[in-house]
Amino acid sequence: MTRDPVQIVLDYHHATMHHPHRYARGPGFMDWDSQPDPFLRFDGAPVHTLPLSTVETSVKYESSFLEDHVPAAPISLASVAQLLQDSLGLSAWKQAGEATWALRVNPSSGNLHPTEGYLLAGSIDGLHDDAAVYHYAPHEHALERRRSLPADGLPPGCVLIGLSSIPIRESWKYGERAFRYCQHDVGHAIAAVSIAAAGLGWRCRLVDGLADADLAVLLGLGGAGPEAEHPDALLLIGPSLPDWDPAGLRGTAPLLGSALPLATAHQQWRIIDAVAEATAGTIARPAAPRADNPCLDTSPSPLALRAIIHQRRSAVDMDGRTGITADSFFQILARLMPGAGQVPVSTLSAEPLVELALFVHRVQGVSPGLYLLSRNAARLEALRESMSADFAWSPVAEAPDGMPLYRLKDGDCRGIASGLSCGQAIAGEGCFAVAMLAWLEPALRAHGPGMYRHLHWEAGLLGQVLYLEAEATGIRGTGIGCFFDADTHRFLGIKTPILRDLYHFTLGGPVEDTRLQTLPPYTHLRR
Repeated sequence: MTRDPVQIVLDYHHATMHHPHRYARGPGFMDWDSQPDPFLRFDGAPVHTLPLSTVETSVKYESSFLEDHVPAAPISLASVAQLLQDSLGLSAWKQAGEATWALRVNPSSGNLHPTEGYLLAGSIDGLHDDAAVYHYAPHEHALERRRSLPADGLPPGCVLIGLSSIPIRESWKYGERAFRYCQHDVGHAIAAVSIAAAGLGWRCRLVDGLADADLAVLLGLGGAGPEAEHPDALLLIGPSLPDWDPAGLRGTAPLLGSALPLATAHQQWRIIDAVAEATAGTIARPAAPRADNPCLDTSPSPLALRAIIHQRRSAVDMDGRTGITADSFFQILARLMPGAGQVPVSTLSAEPLVELALFVHRVQGVSPGLYLLSRNAARLEALRESMSADFAWSPVAEAPDGMPLYRLKDGDCRGIASGLSCGQAIAGEGCFAVAMLAWLEPALRAHGPGMYRHLHWEAGLLGQVLYLEAEATGIRGTGIGCFFDADTHRFLGIKTPILRDLYHFTLGGPVEDTRLQTLPPYTHLRR
């Protein structure tokens, strides 16, 4: 008897919940000798070196969060190279003693980077005369040409970015829960690409209507074995986005090159294989109601977009003292709200299905306590009914007009925030922490099991916004994938299984590890 794919997904989510007395199954220890290579390369594929952009542009951070606020750059080798460098490229190297490791612009759980990027483009002067699919190699800042494409299948005046995941990079450390983290990282990457595109004056949208199997063939992904690469998303990018049917895009030309092995030993996690198969297909995402975000402030700012993008880091500790102003807090929250043409939320072009519980610790002018930011007005009443009847649901008078921010409970939540995040003090020592709650079961039942991935993408996208907003505010953020799911549900009084905790985040004053040295990202390349 064939099992219901939706039930397979729900069973996976339940089985991979962390509890104080029982964590989701993992490897138990980290075998450093078998850690997968974080950089995928294709032996025998033609390599096209990309120019590095070292000059700061005049594009400001604030203006890049609304479409059409930056003059559009022409699609060229230099602009495409900058798009990739500013979204999926290296941002720095860290060194401790003899050990060095790379950091990237797009965040990743544990800095393990399961996400791979592909460029689909027509003829570009200085790159290639014909339309082709390329794999982006961030270590070399180069493109590996994988196959030719029929030029008439591509949307005119645009490029496409394909994203995929290699789960073994995450499961090596995190075991069964790794599939969740892979999807978070796809969301991080979607946001990173969208914001980098906005800095070039380009729009970015998630392409609908292309089956995962077709995307895998198009990109030439390896779909079997322990180092399987799973198709995730295809992004349409350009100065303007035409109506375009991806059904005409086919990859039938021979593949060039073959993937080099990533690891010498593998541990198979069958539950990940099962949920990956159950969520495969074509995601029927719910259409987004057109929404404006009157709270969003895009006033002139001295901050440069590329500087903020490349300085983004994950905090490893927080000082427990730094606070932010109420204005900064509200501006951060406004970035997370849906709005017409608002980057990067508009990239998903789907109904918002992730709500935000906020643990406020150190925000001047906002009393400590538990708050809720409602990102979907149509679901506000259902949200109230799904949570504890003891919550006050008092509108925050200090918030900008139109911001649906509610005070649920006053009081010191530092211990609670840390406790729910697997006892990690960093969740209580920042300015505020976030728990991202998704309408999980309703989304799966209404739109199919593939929505499980999309919900995590939405959470990851919001996480990347929080990362950048932290940098712009002068603090630092970090995503938290380890949290006690069921305990969070109980604390919030969630009475039904329709709301589920997907991702935690914290922002505050960082404590730098002085033992580590930071090195520039591309000094290993002599061009």
